Amino acid sequence: MSSTAGVGVDLSQISRFRRFLDQGNAGVIDRVFTAGEKAYCLPKRDPAPHLAARFATKEAFLKALGLGLREGISWQDMDVVRDELGKPSLVLSGRAAAICREREISAIHLSYSHDGDYATATVILEKA
Repeated sequence: MSSTAGVGVDLSQISRFRRFLDQGNAGVIDRVFTAGEKAYCLPKRDPAPHLAARFATKEAFLKALGLGLREGISWQDMDVVRDELGKPSLVLSGRAAAICREREISAIHLSYSHDGDYATATVILEKA
């Protein structure tokens, strides 16, 4: 029988990411987003909502773990991907994956959305 191991929710302002892009602040984009996330988001007509949704996802995951960016977790340890139908999921690597294994997290459920100037994400961690 599985149980909920953590729930995280985050709200991100899209205009913040639009400013990063308009100002050419590639350092922030490169630090926070994986190569795959950038490859998906940056070619979009307006990449800011897509970046904000991925940032909200990463923040929601960290909240669900109850750690923030501690214990060696990096932004690059979390990769938001979509399947062929567009369903998002979170692929973990590095320290984030190790912590989930240690905590016996068996599933990560994710939903995100963006509208107006905000993107939101909810992450639910399930323990076997």
